Amino acid sequence: MNGHRCRTWRALGIGALLPGLVVAAAGCGGSNASAGTAATSGPSAGHEGKLPPANANDGAGGTKGGVLHVVSASDISSLDPGQSTNPMDWSAIYATQRPLYSFKPSDPLHLVPDLAKGMPEVSADHKTVTVHIRDDVRFSPPVNRPVTSADVKYAIERGANPHVASGEFHSYFSSIVGADKADGGPIPGIETPDATTLVFHLTKPVSGFFTQTLMLPLTAPVPKDFAAKYDAMKPTRYGNYQVATGPYMVKSDASGKVTGVGYRPGESLTLVRNPNWSATTDYRPAYVDEVDWSIGGDPVVLGRQVLTGNDMILNETAGAATIQLAFQRYPEQIFTIPGTLVAFIPLNTAHGPFANADLRRAVYAALDREAIIRAAGGTAANELATHFLYPNSIGFEQAGGYDTLGYDFQQHPNGDMAVAERYMKKAGYPSGKYTGDDTVTIVGLSTAKSNAQIVDATLRKLGFHTRVRLLDVSAMITFCGTPKDEVDVCANWGWSHNVPDPQDVAREFDGRLISHSGGNQNIPQLNDPAINAAIDRASALNGVDARAAAWGAIDKQIVGTAAAIPTVWTKAPIVESSDVDGVSAVWNTGLWDLSFTSLK
Repeated sequence: MNGHRCRTWRALGIGALLPGLVVAAAGCGGSNASAGTAATSGPSAGHEGKLPPANANDGAGGTKGGVLHVVSASDISSLDPGQSTNPMDWSAIYATQRPLYSFKPSDPLHLVPDLAKGMPEVSADHKTVTVHIRDDVRFSPPVNRPVTSADVKYAIERGANPHVASGEFHSYFSSIVGADKADGGPIPGIETPDATTLVFHLTKPVSGFFTQTLMLPLTAPVPKDFAAKYDAMKPTRYGNYQVATGPYMVKSDASGKVTGVGYRPGESLTLVRNPNWSATTDYRPAYVDEVDWSIGGDPVVLGRQVLTGNDMILNETAGAATIQLAFQRYPEQIFTIPGTLVAFIPLNTAHGPFANADLRRAVYAALDREAIIRAAGGTAANELATHFLYPNSIGFEQAGGYDTLGYDFQQHPNGDMAVAERYMKKAGYPSGKYTGDDTVTIVGLSTAKSNAQIVDATLRKLGFHTRVRLLDVSAMITFCGTPKDEVDVCANWGWSHNVPDPQDVAREFDGRLISHSGGNQNIPQLNDPAINAAIDRASALNGVDARAAAWGAIDKQIVGTAAAIPTVWTKAPIVESSDVDGVSAVWNTGLWDLSFTSLK
């Protein structure tokens, strides 16, 4: 399954990321989920790959030089840091751009200064955040000048420009004073008192979350003197003509044009050295001299080519056939990354039978979640999810870690009809079977049918009449994200955070974020006053430990409502050629980090 990160729709096909599932979560309204049929079996348990939860390979001591060949079936959606929406985009963007903060590949929880000189300075009232940036970072040709704080200010402000239409701006930067009225012009809550200082004024004391958002691509500097003419076009064409600040740049002509030069949509992407980058200013080693990325093809064929070839990586999560081949014949060339996202099945709490919480709990109890794991490639690629904060997330341990949470309806992952029937009776159906007139609509992914089939079988066992609609990924996201379409069950959904803070998951279950006009982020339409109030309290906390405890408790509350059934924590299997010293970015759904990977 290829990870696809989107804001404000984050559509992650777990039929894109892993065969048999599709995850779409808070985000951008589209996904590049690759087609694939559900696997009926996967590698046996015990083949968990070589990487522990904290990636053992941090890229230290790599060999400099050479050309790294990257392949993927899926294309990049945008190279514009103001529009980038998914991990595939970010794989290229974090090699070519320098946001204020980013991550070391093995640590998905702790920010490191990138363009910034140090960590943010926060006022006592948590409403002012000051960031000092480096004075020795330069833009690539044709701009060729030092980066200033004004370039970061413009980068963030352009996110509100309707020609750019950043999904990240309103989701993550709305707490800046004046952001609510921003349209691409100056935002009063962002000040630049000098060339290396940024001051953010917030409407609320939410620095604990806001500082985490400063690692997003939207904070990568954009020179207004170069980009404004492209941002005046609808849509912006800055993604076609752009400059870099990272160790690499997209190959371009003298005008900065990359499309048709270094990037050919659906075909290839070429990253070359940024001549204005200095290694002394950056924590990235940037070992290879060039990255040649081929786009398109059969995922099974691509996986085989990487495993048997030279200087190659598959920069998307391997499918079941590739996983099987790798474990059987190339076990030293496959890695798994525990904790890259959570898959879950939302139930409509606002309409139809699942407005009744006990009917939802009955479905949870009866669902064979182990069958979903098998269909998604087996235990080599997945772990049973018991809640929504996944491994390597802040608050994961506080929410219960790998254990079940004590709810009787989640104790038997292969399904428990006795518990299910008990909840059916509690919901008002004395026979233990549903006898109402409603027909339950199940929406699933046409290229990964297994989830919908498993859910359908479960509901029929409980007496429900069902109607299954299998759609392509964009249609599925549209239907599930449009409340008026009254979808009862979304069989393929999930969540992967953009920023290392558990507040990101609240978008999936905050009753105030239900959008009835479409693009809804709260798919189950859960509007629980107690959870809403807990979200407000947790949002105002600023200490990491306090936030972890509060959001862990909220995670437990959400599971208790059975508004959605967590099924899988993915382990994102990735593969490389035998002569590649690959380093995966745990924070970026486990995709390869192009700035740390080297050739042997």
